[in-house]
Amino acid sequence: MTARANLFFIAVLFAGLLSSSCSNQADPGSPGKPKMSLTSTAFAQGQPIPDKYTGQGEDLSPPLQWSGAPANVQSFVLICEDPDAPMGAFTHWVIYNIPPAISSLSENVPKNASLSGGTRQGQNGFGNIGYNGPAPPPGKTHHYYFRLYALDDVLTLDPGAAKKAVVNAMQGHVLAEGELIGTYLRQ
Repeated sequence: MTARANLFFIAVLFAGLLSSSCSNQADPGSPGKPKMSLTSTAFAQGQPIPDKYTGQGEDLSPPLQWSGAPANVQSFVLICEDPDAPMGAFTHWVIYNIPPAISSLSENVPKNASLSGGTRQGQNGFGNIGYNGPAPPPGKTHHYYFRLYALDDVLTLDPGAAKKAVVNAMQGHVLAEGELIGTYLRQ
């Protein structure tokens, strides 16, 4: 094989490796999981969360809508976290066993451990049940990841479960995921 042929072979091999490593994959934590759309009428992807939905405002949970769930979903889980918190990822909301016929959460979900239809809320990082919005230290923009999971099962957890218990119970049951990121800068 000539030097030119060797070079061509190496270039083709490198291009193939590069394209396979840069393919359109899901999040690194869950390769290959189908994606759902998760949106809010309160803020767009990557945009600021209005004060109304923060600890500096009315502290209401934002309205959320989703689509693209698999046909065999048995329940949904939604977790909201701030990975920019000073002590590491801080949990703002854990809501699970959302029935498969539901495709939205209205603004201001009651802060009860048990909700209609079997939906349950867990304990957040503040030690409360339900949603508590952004309340970061002043001066730095924080990112709030609302992550929705479609499951092939209903979780057998009591109301008020901790995020860790919910995440552990979800293992091996996630069919699809969706993500919405909002930001907040406390002045």
